[in-house]
Amino acid sequence: MCTGCVLCMAAQLTKDGNASVVKEFILIGLSENRGVQEVYFVTFLCFYTINVVGNLLIIVTVISSQHLNSPMYFFLCYLSFVDICYSSVTAPKMIADFLVENKTISFAGCIAQLFGAHFFGCTEMFILTAMAYDRYTAICRPLHYTALMTRRVCGRMVVGSWVGGCVHSVVQTLLTARLPFCGPNKVDHYFCDVHPLLRLACADTYAVGVIVIANSGMITLSSFFILVVSYVVILVSLRSHTSKGRRKALSTCGSHITVVVLFFGPCTFTYIRPPSDLSREKIVALFYTIITPMLNPLIYTLRNKEVKSAMRKLWGRRVGSEKGKV
Repeated sequence: MCTGCVLCMAAQLTKDGNASVVKEFILIGLSENRGVQEVYFVTFLCFYTINVVGNLLIIVTVISSQHLNSPMYFFLCYLSFVDICYSSVTAPKMIADFLVENKTISFAGCIAQLFGAHFFGCTEMFILTAMAYDRYTAICRPLHYTALMTRRVCGRMVVGSWVGGCVHSVVQTLLTARLPFCGPNKVDHYFCDVHPLLRLACADTYAVGVIVIANSGMITLSSFFILVVSYVVILVSLRSHTSKGRRKALSTCGSHITVVVLFFGPCTFTYIRPPSDLSREKIVALFYTIITPMLNPLIYTLRNKEVKSAMRKLWGRRVGSEKGKV
């Protein structure tokens, strides 16, 4: 519903003109060198394929396994789904552009891409925060865990993550889409993001830029603060656990902390400060739009015995069924 509204809004803005003469944008991308673009095409096609296959494997494994029914895996399943959606907003267009000379995107398509990137990116932040709360409850309040983290509570936390991501993205998109664009139309990025578009607007964007930074910064810093406090409390409470319990808790939390650092670090660099060098920003953006979503399945499976065991059983059942057919 949220995406549909934004698409309608973008189409209406294009129809009405929005005081703009620009009907399409040209994405400069990562490089204008043909030889480098061919290397990038192969590299990022592999990255995107690994991302989709790896996250789909986690989703199928969690859904099909009777043992992975705890809230942690419930959130992990949604995280993998969001990772696929998040990368799919930017990666296919970027990969296709490596093969063509005319790297254009319509005004409506640009606004839709802007909305999708912020929608799924913000939703991922909230889901990572929900996962941290789940680990805090499991380790620090184990006697109340089943009562606090019911399926209904987990479902509401996921719905809240989607709604929060939608509200954030609508604000960012409306502020940007209503600006007049009179030319030039070259976006110094591989996808339509707020900062590159603000530089192209033929109006004073200082106030809009402050609101954009405040909006993104408040969400990013508040989520990161909650995550840091949660894990500080968890690490302190682990002193009273047995060595075996500490190792198991640290293994689970270590995977999540790794993902949080890989995701929040680049996001913080990009969105909570005024834009300076867009060439550096688009390199940093690769981490939270493509590389981190690709690494998430590897991080969670390599450090989690339960997920690896469930994957082996799933693969064993599939191989067995194939042999039975033969």
